[in-house]
Order: sequence, then C-alpha cells, then structure tokens
Amino acid sequence: MALSADAILGAEDTQTKPVDVPAWGGVVLVRGLTGIERDAYEASIQQIRPKPDGSKEVVLVRDNARAKLLVKCLVDEQGNRLFKDTDAPALGKKNGAILDRLYDVAAELSGMGDANEREIEGNSEAGQTGDSSSSSPETSDAPSASSSDGSAPES
Repeated sequence: MALSADAILGAEDTQTKPVDVPAWGGVVLVRGLTGIERDAYEASIQQIRPKPDGSKEVVLVRDNARAKLLVKCLVDEQGNRLFKDTDAPALGKKNGAILDRLYDVAAELSGMGDANEREIEGNSEAGQTGDSSSSSPETSDAPSASSSDGSAPES
C-alpha cells in the first residue's frame, strides 16, 4: 500500500548518531540535515564566478566547510542545535582530524559525500554560451600520455 502525504510528512526520518570524541571528553550527537537545511548548506559553499570567455561557473568554496556543516548538525539530547551558524569560525579552530571524522558522519546522515560533490561540480556551468564541453573529474578510457618505456610521465 502506498504512503499518503500525511504519512510521509509525519514520519520522523532525520537520523541522529552518537560519536565518541575522547579528546573532547565525551559523546557528541550528530544529526543529519533536512532537505531544506542541506540545500541551504550546499548553496552557502558555492559561488558563481565569471570565466574568461564570459560564461559563468559554480565553484565549491571549501573555506571552513566542515565547521559550517557541523554547526548545523551537532545537537543536544533533545535535538536542539548546539551552535549558531556564526559559531563556525570558532568551531573550525578545533582539531582537524576530529572535525573531519564528525563531518563524515554528518555528511553520511545527510546523504552527502563524494558523489554529491561530484554532482555539484558536474552542474558547475551557469549560463553556458553554447560550449557543451565538460570539465568532469571522471577518468577516461582514452590512453594517457606516457614515456617511451611505458611509465607514467613525470610531473
């Protein structure tokens, strides 16, 4: 039987995961983002920049991106955020390895990650001017340049 709109809207589907952070002296609760929160976060780390040919591109701005996500995802036992968005610079000064581990949990719970970043980067052309070439980071089956002995070229 298919779900009704009320059933979907009434479902508690946002996940929370406890993560032990011994360096901070305890457990941190990480909550996944809602759809609206995720879209706002992704928009906050993107910038539209002009290209030399007059077209525009969307570029990921990674400045303090981990802390910017974590201020939205670290919650107390009632699900209330621990931080305001303006706390991101202070949180960003904490241990990078810890922030990275918590970021990975937050990204997973929010349906984000490497595939999501590739999707954002793949949609990086804003207002293309007829050039449909791709700057995709994916690898090609085409042979790469190599030296005559078959080894990879030196950089």
